[in-house]
Amino acid sequence: MFIDEAKIYVKSGTGGNGAVHFRREKYVPRGGPDGGDGGRGGDIILKVQHTLNTLSAFRYKEKYVGDDGKGGAKQKMTGRSANDLIIPVPPGTIVYDADTGELLGDLTERDQELRICKGGRGGRGNVHFVSARHQVPRVGEKGEPGEEKHLKLVLKLIADVGIVGVPNAGKSSFLAAVTNANPKIADYPFTTLEPNLGVCELDLENNLVLADIPGLIEGAHLGAGLGDTFLRHIQRTKVIIHLLDGLSDDPMADFTQINSEMALFDPLLKEKQQLVVFNKIDIPEVLKRWPAIKKALKKHGYDAMAISALARQDLKPVLWKALELVKNAPEVESAEKIPVYRPVADPMDYTIEKTQDGYVVHGAAIERAAQMTYWEHDGSLRRFQKLMTTLGVDEALRAVGIEEGESVFIGDFELEWQD
Repeated sequence: MFIDEAKIYVKSGTGGNGAVHFRREKYVPRGGPDGGDGGRGGDIILKVQHTLNTLSAFRYKEKYVGDDGKGGAKQKMTGRSANDLIIPVPPGTIVYDADTGELLGDLTERDQELRICKGGRGGRGNVHFVSARHQVPRVGEKGEPGEEKHLKLVLKLIADVGIVGVPNAGKSSFLAAVTNANPKIADYPFTTLEPNLGVCELDLENNLVLADIPGLIEGAHLGAGLGDTFLRHIQRTKVIIHLLDGLSDDPMADFTQINSEMALFDPLLKEKQQLVVFNKIDIPEVLKRWPAIKKALKKHGYDAMAISALARQDLKPVLWKALELVKNAPEVESAEKIPVYRPVADPMDYTIEKTQDGYVVHGAAIERAAQMTYWEHDGSLRRFQKLMTTLGVDEALRAVGIEEGESVFIGDFELEWQD
């Protein structure tokens, strides 16, 4: 179960008592005081553990009490101080005093610590109370009581995996099948209007936080459809599960479209590892076309997997593969520190140069889109042509006088101009 809020009670350890003791040795009839001090009580410390991503541990334990320090002893021996009680929390945990509402800390960095309650000081032994008037002090100090607080923990989460795909690809069905999330599901596009988070517990030690990103359409980087708002959520994930709709007219064209939209929005998105998953194989016609899709994806360097989110078929292998990719992915900074990436250059910027061989289009965005287009697929080619129209490249080429049959060079690709 995904838990993003919790209330707990914490109390640091009490200091050990100081000893009241006098030397008792042979031939020393009036030995002076030698009672030692008590040890310090244990502090309560919250520490970020980067492998955690929920507050679910606090469902089962709500009370945390530190150890007390040990009492002092004879011969001025100080009691042993208690070890601090360290409570692991996930990155992004905000800590409030539940009674006053005061903000105590915002834990965002790996291994960051926050001392919530300081352990009580150890009591002084009677050796500290000797004076000219009191040569035999029969007094010492008890240990200082520990501090106690009621805490409210609130988690601002970073998803491990972002699920992307065209509208109605089955992203919400997949999220619902592998987590306790309850997204809206229906057989029409744009069912999901906002990102949904879910936590999948693979076993007692491993879990994944998945984010269902609303369906992306052509022009999303420019605000089309549900706009580029949701593209920003993908930047915060470590791995992308790219879900393909098995009933689509052209799944490979869909795949190209989504990758192009992500690349146009942010060049760094193309560096994230993708796990490509072909959905709806419980339908006979989809299962029949799966080998051809798998072969096409393999040709371009993707070891795709096939599932049925609705029938909950072959989901576990996908999740374990995603976990493997997450563990090997570069470390993502916590929610408060993570940068919001922006494209280095405006995607609309490009230049056209006329050469003796044809026209050369220079532009980071259009060249990235060309590199990510599967030219052997007609659907992908058509989508790239629409992209050129959207960015205004077609109109600009006509303005500089391009004619039928002339060549257009975009990056390493040569295209023939046809009206």
